[in-house]
Amino acid sequence: MFEFFKLSRQILGMNARNLDYIRPFNRARAKKLADNKLLSKKILAKNNISVPKLIAKIRTVEELENFDWQSLPEGFALKPNRGFGGEGILVVYGKKKNSTDIWIKADRSTITIEDLKTHIRNILDGSFSLSGTPDIAFFEERLQLLKLFKTYSYKGIPDIRVIVFNKVPLMAMLRLPTKSSEGKANLQQGAIGVGIDIATGTTTTAVLGKNKIIEYIPGTRLLLSGIKLPYWNDILKLAVRAQEISGLGFLGADIAIDKVNGPTIIELNARPGLSIQVANLAGLKERLKKAAGIKIKTVEKGIRVGKDLFGGEIEEELEEISGKKVIGTVEKVKLIGKDGKEIEVEAKIDTGAYSTSIDVELAKKLGFEDVLNYFNSLDLPKDFSREEVGQIEEDLRKKYLGQHPDLADITAVYSSHGSSIRPKVSLVMVMDGIEISAQINIAERKELSKEIIIGKKNLSKFLIDVNKIN
Repeated sequence: MFEFFKLSRQILGMNARNLDYIRPFNRARAKKLADNKLLSKKILAKNNISVPKLIAKIRTVEELENFDWQSLPEGFALKPNRGFGGEGILVVYGKKKNSTDIWIKADRSTITIEDLKTHIRNILDGSFSLSGTPDIAFFEERLQLLKLFKTYSYKGIPDIRVIVFNKVPLMAMLRLPTKSSEGKANLQQGAIGVGIDIATGTTTTAVLGKNKIIEYIPGTRLLLSGIKLPYWNDILKLAVRAQEISGLGFLGADIAIDKVNGPTIIELNARPGLSIQVANLAGLKERLKKAAGIKIKTVEKGIRVGKDLFGGEIEEELEEISGKKVIGTVEKVKLIGKDGKEIEVEAKIDTGAYSTSIDVELAKKLGFEDVLNYFNSLDLPKDFSREEVGQIEEDLRKKYLGQHPDLADITAVYSSHGSSIRPKVSLVMVMDGIEISAQINIAERKELSKEIIIGKKNLSKFLIDVNKIN
């Protein structure tokens, strides 16, 4: 943790120098384009870049008073044209039941037409604009959440920020809305930022807010590392093309993955926040230097250069700073069973599973045949509902734990494949040189490709890279 704060200080100290380094590459005309959301959307769309559909815009108080509120869909986003840092954005998710003029926000609170009018007046007055000058309010479609992100995102749509310089993608971050950020993908307001490996599009380190390193979605056991982002090449291509079209030498492109339309640019940033460095545990300065002197003629070459220069190099940094080993989805593991019996097998690493399970035959080879015979002789329930799982486990533990020295626990499993009762035994696993003492389930796995699956309960000492092959 000390190393993380040391790196954070180094990054923050570099920010001013980074801005000095990149400022000459962002000319005033290009910055005005990025700062004007309506104009940038129009130009991007003309160049066949996917952007959210514009529903309506309000430029004056007179237009506000004459606006047809019934023309709005049930869900939409209301934004200031020249807003900065996510300020002034209001996202509506649906209408209140049996109502035509009351909408519902991410926090389940309601908003009326009068509330919308007040918010729009503030936008028109320039309350959220960069310079405090009068602004334009506009409504755009609310993008549809991709199934992949349903368990990771609170209400809002996650987005991916890609930093591009000289047509080379330097760094990327997945931003996940939380309850505290009110469904917005904004780190300043409490969203989660997760670093992304440029080469593979796989998430690495996560930061909550500005600088708190986390491993899981708060309040859950959902691991944030190892998420493989779909459309990764398309996302990088969109970001680099946006830099070409905008004329910005240094650009932060915010890209969402819409359920229907795929990767969609939601905003361009001429002054992207530099918290992306903390999420990636790396500074931008060295990457800027590496990319500055390269002649890049095509989008495809820029992407190849970015992947070659900056992809995969974070693994050693991650291991050093986090104190955790980076492993793949298939790893060799040595199992040490009863009386010191050792067997090395290939294990499937699965963060979607909570517990670790081994095949019955493998358990027997490790010396647990006697406890399996004992367990199979017990009177166990065969069919039960999800609601009965807790009580069944409690009853079986009271009745049978302590009756056999190798029976460490009993677990009831209910899934789409049916219900079952499994014994647990204690053993030691050694993976990538790290020893793990674990209680593991014994189950029939002969139809599956691996004799052992290691769940996230036993992966706290590791970071998972889904593209790493050992």
